[in-house]
Amino acid sequence: MSGPFDLDVPDDPVRRAQVLARPELPRRFYAEAAVAEAEGGFVATLDGKPTKTPGGLPAVVPSRELAAAAAAEWAAQGSHVDAATMPLVRLVNAALDGVAARADAVVDSIAAYAGSDLLCYRPDGPERLVARTTALWDPVLAWAEERLGARFVLAAGVMPVAQPPETLAAVRRAIPDGPPLLLAAVQVLTTLTGSAVLALAVAYGRLSFDAAWEAAHVDEDWNIGLWGTDAEALARRAWREAEARAAARVVAALPPVRP
Repeated sequence: MSGPFDLDVPDDPVRRAQVLARPELPRRFYAEAAVAEAEGGFVATLDGKPTKTPGGLPAVVPSRELAAAAAAEWAAQGSHVDAATMPLVRLVNAALDGVAARADAVVDSIAAYAGSDLLCYRPDGPERLVARTTALWDPVLAWAEERLGARFVLAAGVMPVAQPPETLAAVRRAIPDGPPLLLAAVQVLTTLTGSAVLALAVAYGRLSFDAAWEAAHVDEDWNIGLWGTDAEALARRAWREAEARAAARVVAALPPVRP
């Protein structure tokens, strides 16, 4: 079952499964997608056969809900299989084939975002944008300080500001200690929002996905309101949102993370 997902990409265990599909898409090779119980959980099946990752591992997930969502992605394919339209399947592949063997590297990549977290860089105008940013971001940073012990230094504009070592250490401690699928989901949320704080707020149940996504795009939405946007930018954002929403779905389906 790994043909459509044998993607030769660089050394990031999550991005391995998130690059776009090849220009020449493989033909659909199955009639029906369903769900079956498997050792350790549930798996999407194609014509009764369990799906596998590109590395040959059974694509087992811990809940029937996630397996059903993966099966729905397979079922939604047309005459060809387009991996770019299957964010949950690719996330599961990345977790099992990459993150499981390189958890420390993934934790490093998430923690690195805290050093230049989106929420620390505030616009210096106009006043309404500043107020909107403050309203969306300050409560999340207050939560991070209270519940995670991570107190961030803020800056106006884009000039870099160094975060205290104890803040970075607190963020690192807060990153969930597995399972690989959860860790992969947190990394996706981190990279697509530009914020380890927002990703952890979703993982810990402090923010809904929609609230986190809105907070991550407050500046972009402001500019769209002023200048509009184009079809290419809208398509790119929709693709990123689908990726992030799949990650949030994984977080929601797994046992709650506690500080």
